Amino acid sequence: MNFETLCIHTGVHKDTQYNSVITPIYPSSTFYWNDLETNSGYDYTRSGNPTRDALQENLAALEGGVGCVATSTGMSAVHCAMALFKPGDHIIAPADVYGGTFRLFSQYLTEKGLTFSFVDMTDLTAVHEAVEPTTAGVWIETPSNPMMKVIDLAAVVEIARQAGALTICDNTFLSPYLQRPLDFGVDVVMHSTTKYINGHSDVVGGAVISKTQEHADRVAWLCNALGLACSPFDAWLVLRGVKTLGCRMDAQQANAMKIARFLDEHPAVERVYYPGLESHPQHELAKTQQQGFGAMLSFDVKAGRSMAERVCMNSRLFDVAESLGGIESLISFPVTMSHASMSAEGRQAAGITDKTVRVSVGLEHSDDLIADLSQALAS
Repeated sequence: MNFETLCIHTGVHKDTQYNSVITPIYPSSTFYWNDLETNSGYDYTRSGNPTRDALQENLAALEGGVGCVATSTGMSAVHCAMALFKPGDHIIAPADVYGGTFRLFSQYLTEKGLTFSFVDMTDLTAVHEAVEPTTAGVWIETPSNPMMKVIDLAAVVEIARQAGALTICDNTFLSPYLQRPLDFGVDVVMHSTTKYINGHSDVVGGAVISKTQEHADRVAWLCNALGLACSPFDAWLVLRGVKTLGCRMDAQQANAMKIARFLDEHPAVERVYYPGLESHPQHELAKTQQQGFGAMLSFDVKAGRSMAERVCMNSRLFDVAESLGGIESLISFPVTMSHASMSAEGRQAAGITDKTVRVSVGLEHSDDLIADLSQALAS
């Protein structure tokens, strides 16, 4: 089946008693046993729940994986995937990785005995040179947050394979509609389902999808042991949202392209970071491994922080808010918002400056969004 059909028809028809077209919510925390040896297949919702299983079936199918766990937040998904490693393991990660991921890696997991090298992953030589005898994993985020760098999935996977390392890709920015990292040899994919997969800014969640049964079984065990699973109601909300993923992404990325071209020609804008622009350094690479360019973009204003602040605060349609991927447009200042937990040195290495503004483009009419940005920039 085509992607849009899979979104709608995977993980449904679970109600054999009443034939509900929509997957039911099973909010029960526990399930009674038939006897002391057998049950219905469910015993306790942390370990398994029919609504969550329906979502997991759906997302595994969309990413082309063999198994999925749905977690309580995007960071729960990151933590769950990183639990595949042990103290002493070395991980290579992008220098401009999401701020919450950077905090988990550079502080908490470092305290637990893992080591990390943060490199510019668009430089394959730098990735290769970062490999150490203890390298056990490579964390990929493409396009990166917020600098929109596109990482060559197949090339990085090959470097990781030569080192005997596991590859994990954060696919949040594009969703499986626009990019399927498992098709390029990545071992594990994670999402913040809060973003495009749910798409309505009314739930937080995450997902970890595995390419092999071995990894799927281990990730499922870790999710249960660590208590990271999402609630039945949250799973139902994400399963509802994913049904419109394809049409939402088409409309949002069409808006984003128009806005990127507008900003690229604006005299107050120094640089636009959007893979859909021909001037983007990885534009051609993006065309080979993505089915579209997505609806996230960033730009640098010429006049520094004061101007960036005015643009954010004077916009009328773009809410100044964290997160992304909802139907409404958002604008943010990474230095104090999404990447506040990253050190100043880390932000400098990533290219995030006081000039940088990040935009999540929604479903409003593009003319209205451009007019709003125009008046905010004029202010």
